[in-house]
Amino acid sequence: MNVTSNLKSITGDPKKAINKLAFPMILSMLLMSLNNVVDSIWVSGLGAGPLAAVGFVSPIFMILVGFGNGIGAGANSLISRFIGAKNYKEANNTVIHTIILSIILSIAFPVVLLIFLEQILQAMGAGEVIGYAMEYGVIILIGSFSMLCPAIFGSIFRAEGAVKKATYPLALTAILNIILDPIFIYTFNLGVAGAAIATVLSSTIALLLLIYWLVIKKDTFFSVTRENYKQKFIIYREILSVGVPASIEQLILSIVSIVNNYLITITAGTLAVAAFTATWRLISIGIMPAAGVGTAAITVAGIAYGARNYNNLKTVIKYSSMLALAMSIIVCVIFYVFAEPISFIFSYSSTSSNLSPLITDTLRILCIFLLAIPFGTAASSVFQGLGKGTFSLILTAIREFLLVIVFAVAFIFLFNMGEHGVYWGINLGAIIGSLAGFICIILYVNKLKKNSVKHD
Repeated sequence: MNVTSNLKSITGDPKKAINKLAFPMILSMLLMSLNNVVDSIWVSGLGAGPLAAVGFVSPIFMILVGFGNGIGAGANSLISRFIGAKNYKEANNTVIHTIILSIILSIAFPVVLLIFLEQILQAMGAGEVIGYAMEYGVIILIGSFSMLCPAIFGSIFRAEGAVKKATYPLALTAILNIILDPIFIYTFNLGVAGAAIATVLSSTIALLLLIYWLVIKKDTFFSVTRENYKQKFIIYREILSVGVPASIEQLILSIVSIVNNYLITITAGTLAVAAFTATWRLISIGIMPAAGVGTAAITVAGIAYGARNYNNLKTVIKYSSMLALAMSIIVCVIFYVFAEPISFIFSYSSTSSNLSPLITDTLRILCIFLLAIPFGTAASSVFQGLGKGTFSLILTAIREFLLVIVFAVAFIFLFNMGEHGVYWGINLGAIIGSLAGFICIILYVNKLKKNSVKHD
């Protein structure tokens, strides 16, 4: 196989490789997050009830997206390690295994969630808005294949350095959804169901573009043909060894989000949940720079590890965390200073005008969360790039279960802080957990380098 210019560009200087992969990814992720915010903006025009309903479904939706991203991370990690070792034949075989795995999982996984959807929503505290929540959630789950597969297929293009092909479909999804949302919600008078239909339709069109590039046009470094496929269960195992822990990480985040929604519901009511939903959509935008850099770090760390270049691996950790931190500081300052005018985009109608002060208050507290994310993301991404998905999972579990939830419960019930206890629990848990994870990855890579010198 001839090495393409895309591949050469990500196997050299790790800083340049991260820049090449990260910035287009950040742009597409920002568009996708903007897409979620636009969903909330249009739905908020229907009132606080529908907006809260979307908030209750959001953790389930994020489980699906996280599942796709998790399997994509596993594929990205393994493909990158093979590329770093210059084993292009096995990298190609991994691509085909990834496609097969994505098809199987995108059918099986949503079926399980559909069966238990109503019980899950009731357990989350969505009883007051269960009709809206079911209306939105059922459509999202039925069309979830269109969100799972692009997340996984995009990782294939990122692993070979074809950044544009990895990001264009995400951007297309966001732009289409922004256009289709008001049409389906208001023009066709479909309400929250219209928001779900717009999301599924937009994602499906983007998926068709990815299938065209991969299977029909074959416009990739890798060749998706029967001749290049040799079934190896060890490849599935390696993908899943990163993909399953990464997916469980997203499941943990979603469970914690469900717990947070419940804690806010019992302490402050549905209106506060609506405000938290809107605010968290904004925080999700703020996270995107760190997430984009982290996604790039998986690929570059995998290549460095495959080549046994531990100096490059240390560069990936330091550069990715500092780059993400610089961007996160800028976003944090913007959110804090302009919290009040930003809140108006979710409270423009008479039925949601009372949300503005709540969103302003919540955003000014939770913007601090953004400052912790770069360190935790760097640690998780590099561990995933090394194929050590379980390590990343353990760090996430400790941060979210042992720190975030414990702090939130303590602040609510011991210090009587109400819903603010949840917000400060999120902040403090993220800060302590992320810094601990960052220290762990530095120590781990130093140990790898030390052992490598001994063996040499």
